[in-house]
Amino acid sequence: MASTSETGSTGSSTTGGRLRAYGGEDGGSRVARRRATLVDAALELLGASDGGSVTVRGVCREAGLTTRYFYESFDSIEALVSATFDEVIAEISEDALAAFDAGDGVEGKVAGAIATIVRIIDEDRRKGRLLFSQSLLSPTIAAKRMESTALFAGLTLQSASGVLEVRSHPKALAAAHFQVGGLAHLLAAWLDGHLYLDRDGVVEVSVGLMMAIADGVERFGA
Repeated sequence: MASTSETGSTGSSTTGGRLRAYGGEDGGSRVARRRATLVDAALELLGASDGGSVTVRGVCREAGLTTRYFYESFDSIEALVSATFDEVIAEISEDALAAFDAGDGVEGKVAGAIATIVRIIDEDRRKGRLLFSQSLLSPTIAAKRMESTALFAGLTLQSASGVLEVRSHPKALAAAHFQVGGLAHLLAAWLDGHLYLDRDGVVEVSVGLMMAIADGVERFGA
């Protein structure tokens, strides 16, 4: 559980709408720190093996903050869940694209990207469950997963165009959606304990299937 000494009074004041520095830390830094604490608390609750619905009170209790500080950064629990999801997606997409760019050849690039995704969600299962687990569902998370699928399909097509003779085309994008959706379901099954594979096994199967479907992406984008 996250901890902080800010469960009660802030110990600071405002001057002309500007947060005053306190304990050597300026107001903006304190707000950012409390926001990060709330995001981590939400990830802890949502990504737990028995994770489910979260509430403002529950997140604040996990973060060691009062509700006053929750509304300092978020206007609803849905806004916090969305922000938490977005931060995990940003981390994974940035690292996966970097691994893709660093790889040699099409298969090497795909293997690097998938290995990076699998490593991140295996090292912190909370992130994997938030993004993929079918046991964790809510309207907000369902909407964010649809957004992330569209994002990764677009990135897949964009990345493919750099190493294959592929142009942006509705059918090629459809094939990319098929690719990304299949990978997401495979990772969900693994995270939920329905596939008895180690990390290397998941990467091997995922790369093999992604490469097989890559032919379709290239064909429909020709």
